[in-house]
Amino acid sequence: MTNNPENSNVHLAVRPQWLALRQEEILEPELPIIDAHHHLWDKPGNQYLFQDLLADTGSGHNIQATVFMECGSMYRQSGDPMLRPVGETEFAAGVAAMSASGQYGSSRICAAIVGYADLQYGHRVDEALHAHLAAAGGRLRGIRNISAWHSDPKARGSMANPPSGLLLDKSFQEGFSRLAPHGLVFDAWMYHTQLDELAALAALFPETTIVLNHVGGPIGIGPYADRRDEVFNTWRASIQRLSALPNIAIKLGGFGMRLFGFGFHEDEIPAPSSVLAQAWRPYIETCVEAFGPDRCMFESNFPVDKGMHGYAVAWNAFKRATTGYSAGERSDLFHDTAARVYRVGHDTSP
Repeated sequence: MTNNPENSNVHLAVRPQWLALRQEEILEPELPIIDAHHHLWDKPGNQYLFQDLLADTGSGHNIQATVFMECGSMYRQSGDPMLRPVGETEFAAGVAAMSASGQYGSSRICAAIVGYADLQYGHRVDEALHAHLAAAGGRLRGIRNISAWHSDPKARGSMANPPSGLLLDKSFQEGFSRLAPHGLVFDAWMYHTQLDELAALAALFPETTIVLNHVGGPIGIGPYADRRDEVFNTWRASIQRLSALPNIAIKLGGFGMRLFGFGFHEDEIPAPSSVLAQAWRPYIETCVEAFGPDRCMFESNFPVDKGMHGYAVAWNAFKRATTGYSAGERSDLFHDTAARVYRVGHDTSP
């Protein structure tokens, strides 16, 4: 029972010189933002650490805080395999402590941490959850287990290799049942073909808050590459069913992943935020209409999405895509929902 984390090899390569070809004026630079989903890692040929993130969050938007999302980074080298992922929480907590010093600016980087613990350990996972809580410096807010699975390898947009039907596995559900007693949310990442499994899980555990990543992963590659309208309609119906479950929230983002099949990375010059907003708006509006702004939050998904667009351009696109919403609704989307769900700013140290 080990985590096979997202691997940069399945994602688009980050090309700084190409990204530099698209520079934009920052729209609404005063709008408060919590980046609800990013990673930090040091992989061969793909480094994205504290200073790299600071360069992005400091590019002009008012990024007040960020949520660190597990990605298989900095695991312990030895010891009980169940506890090795605690090393990632220790790493993120160290970054958070550096940021909290104020020496690196006012943004609270890694203000909330979502770690990885293999819930297939069942009730034994309590030991791992206690270890994560102790390591997080009061910032642990949740656990993610990636369940993205498809029978066709060409349809997969993640290097994670979970078993089919993970969310319905009895051992997994035993482990899942331990999250709510610790006040932890569950971050879910799967493809649109699996969303009914999430609905079943959420109905079984109404006391556990679930955050669906990347608008539920509508696939736009492989066998779905030329079926965007069909996929959208199927995905939208699933999103509407999920929204009836009040314990589910959803993240708006991840559109820069290869999975979505937008293909902007193939352009000679990176697409402007106006073009990105037009492509993303149907997905954003569908989620907001279904869940309401108070259960939707924007995410950068950096550095994964950085292969298709820059950080400043992405947040410009999110702002352009939401010009029709009220000030209160936009406050939820850009800041308040993430602040509530991940209790940003609330120290829960033992």
